Amino acid sequence: MEIAHLITSRSTCLRRKVGALLVKDKRILSTGYNGAPRHLPHCEEIGCLRDKLKIPSGERQEICRGLHAEQNAIIQAAMHGTGVKGSVLYCTHQPCLTCAKMIINVGIGKVFFQGNYPDSLALEMLKEAKVKLIKRGAQYAQTGSRKN
Repeated sequence: MEIAHLITSRSTCLRRKVGALLVKDKRILSTGYNGAPRHLPHCEEIGCLRDKLKIPSGERQEICRGLHAEQNAIIQAAMHGTGVKGSVLYCTHQPCLTCAKMIINVGIGKVFFQGNYPDSLALEMLKEAKVKLIKRGAQYAQTGSRKN
């Protein structure tokens, strides 16, 4: 989880900094943070449309120019030909519904997360797909505890 928190420093989202990494057999397969697609201006540069429209967190994600950290971690693995089936996702926040569907379809077996996200359907689908969800407390990032 410490590495996931470190990855958030790359995030260009104005609303929520999120970091994620995929691990298998104690090896980091890929990392991701939330931000605009490659070669496009980031929200730090042009502002946040969701903020301008006063859209609450967890709603109308389709008009956000950014990709989520989990999506970017999966995409980075795919770009480099790295299989993620059976891997573990460490993410600073609970996955949203779109990320949950991607997690299920690529065969990620376990998700460690810390912060909440207002998306109960995502949690339901992950549980239904038998993806193990483990929520870590805020003290984990601060203490450096290595229980996993």
